[in-house]
Parts: sequence; C-alpha cells; structure tokens
Amino acid sequence: MQAPAYPFFRDLARVINAGQSRSVLLTGNVHDVFFVGGEGTRGEYLPLVPFLCQRSTVDGLMIVVLELNGPLRVQRPEHVKTLQDAWVAWRMGRDMDIAALAALTDSKHAKRKEGLELEFQRVLADATGQPTVALELLRQLTVMARSAMPNGRPYLPEQLLIIIESVDMLVPAGQGDLASLNPADRHRIAILQDWFSEPGFLDGPSSVVMIAESASGVHPRVTSLPSVHRIEVPSPDADSREHFIRWFLASRAAPEAIATTRATPRPVPKLWAGPKELATITASLSILALRQLLTAAAHSGSTLEPAGVVPMVERFIATELGEDVVEFKKPSHTMQDVIGFAKLKAFLQEELIPRFAMTGDGALPGAAVAGPIGGGKTFIFEAVASSLDLPVLVLKNIRSQWYGQTDVIFEKLRRTLEALGKVIIFVDEADTQFGGVGADAHETERRLTGKVQQMMSDPRLRGKVIWLLMTARIHLLSPDIRRPGRVGDLIIPVLDPQGADREAFLAWTLRKLLSPEPTPEQLRELAGLTSEYSAAAYSSLRSALKATAARTPSGTLTFEACKARIEDVMQPAIGATRRYQTLQAMLNCTRRSLLPDPSVGEAERAAWAKEIMMLEAMGIR
Repeated sequence: MQAPAYPFFRDLARVINAGQSRSVLLTGNVHDVFFVGGEGTRGEYLPLVPFLCQRSTVDGLMIVVLELNGPLRVQRPEHVKTLQDAWVAWRMGRDMDIAALAALTDSKHAKRKEGLELEFQRVLADATGQPTVALELLRQLTVMARSAMPNGRPYLPEQLLIIIESVDMLVPAGQGDLASLNPADRHRIAILQDWFSEPGFLDGPSSVVMIAESASGVHPRVTSLPSVHRIEVPSPDADSREHFIRWFLASRAAPEAIATTRATPRPVPKLWAGPKELATITASLSILALRQLLTAAAHSGSTLEPAGVVPMVERFIATELGEDVVEFKKPSHTMQDVIGFAKLKAFLQEELIPRFAMTGDGALPGAAVAGPIGGGKTFIFEAVASSLDLPVLVLKNIRSQWYGQTDVIFEKLRRTLEALGKVIIFVDEADTQFGGVGADAHETERRLTGKVQQMMSDPRLRGKVIWLLMTARIHLLSPDIRRPGRVGDLIIPVLDPQGADREAFLAWTLRKLLSPEPTPEQLRELAGLTSEYSAAAYSSLRSALKATAARTPSGTLTFEACKARIEDVMQPAIGATRRYQTLQAMLNCTRRSLLPDPSVGEAERAAWAKEIMMLEAMGIR
C-alpha cells in the first residue's frame, strides 16, 4: 500500500522554497504521529517535530528546534560547531579564516575569540527553560545567517530552518490585548513581531515554522502579521488510517518486532474484517487514538467488532471537543412512535429524509425546526435521525468562558466534521447557541455565528453534514442562518395538533386506561377538555392518568374518574408566549404545504405580523 502523502508538508515545502513566506504557522492535528519511510509499511511513525526534521534533512539546510521543555537543539551535531564558528566571526566582524588566523598569531584576538565561544555556549545553555532568551538568540542567528563577511561570503553557508514547538504557550492569546499578559509574554510577542516584520528576514535565507494546535491560541499580534502564513494539518483520512492499521499489523507480525525480554512476538489484534473496513468506521480518529484501539484489542485477545469501535470513536470526539460541548446520541424511537402529525410525517418520509440521504447538489444542508415550547420538535426529529441511521452529534455548548477558547473549540469541531463521514449536527435551543451578528451582539458571538454560517454553506460539507436546528424562537436566529442555502432552505413549523391529529393524541393518551371503553360522545367531551393541549401536555396527562390508574384495583379508570382528573389540571400561564412562538413559526415557514391552511395568502401573513407586534407591545418575546 502506498505511504501517506501528507499534502500539508508539500504545501510547507512549496511556501518555503518559493520564498512566499519565511514564517509559517502549522495548526490542526499537530499532536499526532506521521509516517516516515519507503513504500508500503517499511518505515516508522514519528511525532510532528521529528517528522519535519527527518523529511527536511537535506544538504545545505541546518535545522534548529526550540522545544518548550527542552534545550535549543541543533538537529545534526556537526552543525553546532559550524554555528558557533559563524557566530564568533560575525561578532568579531571578520572573515572566518582571518579571525582564526588572527587568533593564532595575536593573544588579544585569541582571548576575544575564546570569550565569544564561551558566550555562545553560555547563551545556548541559558536558552534552556528560558523561552525569551531562546527566541532572541534564534532571531540573532537569522540576522547572522543573512549577513556577509567582508570578503562577501555569508557567515553561515547553510540555510536555517527553525522549528518552534507549542508557540501558543510561548505567546498565548490571553484576553486579546497586551495589558492582560505578563511582561515576559509581552517581550516574546515583541520579539516575534519585530523578527517576522524585518525586511531582511523576509528576503533572507532563514525560515521559521511554528507549531500550535489552534491559531486562536496564539496572540493575534503574531498571527495577524501579513508575513505569517498558516497551513492546516488535517486529521488523517481513510487511506492514512488504513496505512497505519496495515503498518501496525505488519510490525506486530514481523520477527524484528519480538520484544527483547520475551521469546514470543507481541500479540496481533484480531479484526472482524479487513483494515479497509476498520479504517472506514474509525473516521475522525487520530493515528495515536487508533493505535490505542489496536493495542487494547491485541492485549484483550478478543476480536475487534464494529460494536466496540463506534463507542470509542464517539468517546474520542467527545473528549477532543469537550464533554460539555458535544455528545453522541443514538435515538431509540422511530417515525412509527410519533403520534399524530400526519401531514408533517408524510413530508418528512417522502421529501426530507430522502434529501438528507443524498450527496452532492441535491442534498439539503439542513433544516430549522420552529414551533411553540412543548410541541414535540425534538422527539420528532430525533426519530428522523434514527430513520437515517447516521451518527448524531448533539451540540450542547460551543461557547467557552475563556477568551479565545470558543474559536479553538470551533476549529476542532470543523476538523472533526471534515474527517467524519456523513453526520447529523443536532442543536436544541439553537437560538441560545447561535445568536446574532448585529452591533449589539458580543464580538465572540458574532464571530461564532459567522463561522457557523460559513460552515453551513460550505460546498465541501454539503451532503456530509446535516444541520438540524431546534428552536421555539426562530426569529432570534440570525437572518444569515435563515437564508436559502443554509437551513433557510427548509424552516419547518411543528404546531399543536388539530383535528384528526388531536384525536390521535387523545386516543394514545387514553389507550388501555379506561374501562369500559369510552363512547364517541364521551371522547368528544374529553377532546373538548383538552382542546388547548400541546404534545407535551398530552404526554404529561397520560403519565398522570397511568399513575392514578395504577392505584385502582383494576388498574384502569372510569370515564368519570378520568374526566375529573383532566378537569383538575390547569395549564401554566404561558398561553400568550406559546401563541407568539406559534405565529413566528408560521411566519418563518418556507413551505405552504406545511401550514395548517396551505392556501394562506399575504393578507393572513400580514395579520400574523400585526398580532406579533401586539404581543410584543405587551412584553411577550
């Protein structure tokens, strides 16, 4: 099998070789491992920094790595002496050969040369654990690398490639302003800002590659520089995951994989099918997470089945994004469990579900579902998700109390969605999750809503990501979200049951609870008592009647007892609010056929708008 190609590395090499940018920020899946080797599975998987070093080891290139918890490391030991000699000659302002000769013939020059060598070694040692010192030293090295000796030759004939790990911890975003940072952070920001803006550096032979999981975690004074080029490291695709699975299996089976302390090979995991099938159902897993899955399966000795893989994928995504941000849901009920809503169910089964199942231009990007509280929106569309048999990712809260963390969460979410196959994004109370973009909205809210809008209309995600937004306050969703091309393609009202639908709800509520069976006249009487009930109110009533019936010897109720129980119930004083939400759902509906009266005209819609204004004047929102 062909080794992974890693387009991000090809883009990085192109940007640096062409001189398009001398400062590059790598973000995304930077904490994973990457394959280095020949064809097939002969090679090894390395973390990103060693991967970059190994792939970039060519003649004429000197690699220096700044690790957060380690020394300033020169990749090849012989380059340390080269770097030191160039530094000394640069500080002396002489040709390297003349400086060496002067040191041999003049004790004064010899002492100065020796002092500069000790200074270089001291600064190199001081850089360990002192990132400010390290950054300033690296900046000076790039100045030296582009400087020329009096004879015109460069002090450093090799090109410098500097790799800075965890740059988001060196220059954190903080609160977005410099005042919120400590003096050391501000100093490092100033160093990078001056460094990456110097014309000499932009035109010079040295390049800097910074690594951070998210660009939002790096201070904007650095990321907003025009000279800083961003490259995304994507999550592994299906081919990359399949390659790793084959490599893992081969490494376990190969004789050289035998542990030195044991005489038997390490156990090989058993798969229910081939590597390709496992790669398919592990979409969005990193290579490291996939390794953990395979190692656990090998240790247990049991066959790795899809039923065991899918929960791990879901746990990985929930952990990656934050368990308070998302959760996976597998609805257990189907469309057959939905009571009433005959017209809506016919629409869902004949048009909505088939279009959700499509890919390409015919696919719907999603739908917004509006209607009064307690109308059954969530229950109905969980049944839709169950019918599609797709993963359901429930967005719980993608806003964070910490500055910049909301943007980090969103970047992770987008990366996850691009790596997954087809998925449903289920957002309950969408009006609180996604606000507006107006001047009165918070900057973070505007930015978040804008990014969500872009993702909804991204042609790369069309047919892959289905957005289902539930809200009782459809008018509070951004107009940009409600426009055609996003969920505005389809805004579906879920209204209180009427006519035959109400009869179906009443029959379901009374099922097996009345003895003897009620007469048609009695049913009409009970229907009159529940004429203002919502779907949630019928469900609550059924629960109450079942509890009352359970206390009787027969386990059932008489008509009189049932009637008395219903008459004792008073609905909460939310009628005006529910009426307001019903009017907004009907006014924003995008299909006439889904309204109670499909022949409604502009005069009726104007009357709804007028009633909405009257309710708003009363303080109803």
